[in-house]
Amino acid sequence: MTTVLVLNGPNLSRLGSREPDVYGSQDLEALRAVLTSDAGDEATIELRQTDDEGEMIGWMHEAVDSRTPVILNPAAFTHYSYGLRDAAALVTKAGVPLVEVHISNPHARETFRHTSVISGIATGVIAGFGFDSYRLALRAIIGLN
Repeated sequence: MTTVLVLNGPNLSRLGSREPDVYGSQDLEALRAVLTSDAGDEATIELRQTDDEGEMIGWMHEAVDSRTPVILNPAAFTHYSYGLRDAAALVTKAGVPLVEVHISNPHARETFRHTSVISGIATGVIAGFGFDSYRLALRAIIGLN
């Protein structure tokens, strides 16, 4: 059975209460339940969240070393974290799938959100479908493994 790291960046611990009109009313535990159900016997979901860029980079290194596929919602790190970008590139250059996801569509929001330093090295990018962005990413990763 494949393990899939589902990594979430800054402020996503506030899902359910932070801007529900943008991010929905469900929290990370609801996301864990949805993905665990979707994964069934095909994958084990390991969902994590951090507001710390260094911790997120460490998780990328872990994914490389263990060859574990990643679903990554970098949140605000999307737009400026070259350290995270370089760590994510290690994942994909190792041949490990990494799918960048976003709950909202960054291109339909403020201009500063239109740029992702992660997208260019990701295996794929899915945005704008709420929690279904993660579900689609999971289906893609299961299909690639």
